[in-house]
Amino acid sequence: MYKKKKQTNPSVLGALGEMKVRPTRLIRTLFMVILVLFVFLNMHVLMHFQPRNGDEINRSLLHKLRHQGNWGDTAHVQTRLSELSDAKNPNDSSGLEVFIPVNQYNKTFLHRDIEESNLTQIRLEVERANREQFIHNLHKFGLKLKSDSVVIVVQVHDRSQYLQILIDSLRKVNQIKDSLLIFSHDVYSDELNRIVHSVDFCPVMQIYFPVTLQLHPKEFPGQDPNDCPRDVKKDEALKKKCNNAAFPDKYGHYREPKYCQTKHHWLWKLDRVFDKLEVMKNYTGHVLLLEEDYYVAPDIITVIQMMNNLKKRDCKECRMLTAGNYDKTQSFVVNSGKVELATFISSRHNMGMTFARDLWNEIKKCAKEFCDFDDYNWDWTLQHLSMKCIANKVQVMKMKATRVFHMGDCGVHHKGKKCEPLVKQKQIEKILQDNHQHLNPNVMKVAGTSKIKIRDPKPNGGWGDIRDKKLCHSFMSAEDERKMQQFMKSNDISILTR
Repeated sequence: MYKKKKQTNPSVLGALGEMKVRPTRLIRTLFMVILVLFVFLNMHVLMHFQPRNGDEINRSLLHKLRHQGNWGDTAHVQTRLSELSDAKNPNDSSGLEVFIPVNQYNKTFLHRDIEESNLTQIRLEVERANREQFIHNLHKFGLKLKSDSVVIVVQVHDRSQYLQILIDSLRKVNQIKDSLLIFSHDVYSDELNRIVHSVDFCPVMQIYFPVTLQLHPKEFPGQDPNDCPRDVKKDEALKKKCNNAAFPDKYGHYREPKYCQTKHHWLWKLDRVFDKLEVMKNYTGHVLLLEEDYYVAPDIITVIQMMNNLKKRDCKECRMLTAGNYDKTQSFVVNSGKVELATFISSRHNMGMTFARDLWNEIKKCAKEFCDFDDYNWDWTLQHLSMKCIANKVQVMKMKATRVFHMGDCGVHHKGKKCEPLVKQKQIEKILQDNHQHLNPNVMKVAGTSKIKIRDPKPNGGWGDIRDKKLCHSFMSAEDERKMQQFMKSNDISILTR
């Protein structure tokens, strides 16, 4: 006999449904618990982990994370030569001179929008950046520098369009991710900073020349209202009692600040890179010097490394490698893997200069000669040092097919010309495209020695002011370094020039 099934009250069914365990809700709850535990565990490690010895704490990333208000006390974290055995893969540390592992804490540029008329804020930002020595993009690349690495240093003034084109060319360079790219500025500008911040293809650092016309527009090294006009006669200047009346150059002219700044910046930049940056202390490899209006070939690092190997075998006395030249016609088909040996001539060997610490130490020994030579051009002054001060002169190995192109039709020495950087860029890129099969040569060889007779250059003047000479000297000695520190705190330029 069929019995009708007993019906359950709908309200009871609803209650029972609520009591059922739903798998998705359970998984979600477990996930949240695990996530919270993971976060707390990592915070615990960060707050309580201690390095293996007390000496490491000032350069450890954990120290910086735990003391964010004092990041300026020490330079950016790096691993010293004695600690390279701590690398995760010992095989990778063979030959390393600088090692910073990839880390997740260094992801973005610290950018502050500052009005360019706010000199006080710019001065503070320049001081902060130079003190912190922060290296960007370590979260992507880390940093491994060996004796055959190439560190690239770009001297930047204020031509943003040229700088962007240079960076676009650097982006295409083979092995660029293994280099350290340093931009040295003498103008603080949000526009320039944004362009540099677009670099996402290698580790990068910015340094700022602190004694600039921008920060001192109405006092030395800028144009003091009581400075002597360029063309005033010395007798008249003495009667007027203008500041530098007793110090015209050898041609009777008084200083022009815009021309003097480049030589100051060039010397300060080298001292900063070789002797002041913590990340460079153990580095013995080459430094490539570029300017904002250059364009580089994609194989420039490869070529420099090949030149360095050739130097060790065929030109041990060569202390400078020059990747660029000014030849109006370039034959990559014939000369792609050929070099010429020569003695340094400023007008021939100043583009794409590459050298290591040994030549820098020779330049330092000649600091007095460099700072007192009456020429506002750093390269002309360097040729003078080569002829009169540096032992055995500066011997150069130069590429016969250039890997550096000069785009700057406008600038300090090119007034009145029409500036068309995009047109120049297309011309250079066509040359490289037409010769792409001749880049990255398999062999590098010496193809001759220059027979050009050289002499000590006649100074061009523009560097007679005693204040320029004293400021120049201030970059080169321990005593004058202390003066620089005092100047940075007080902003009193007389500390450097008295």
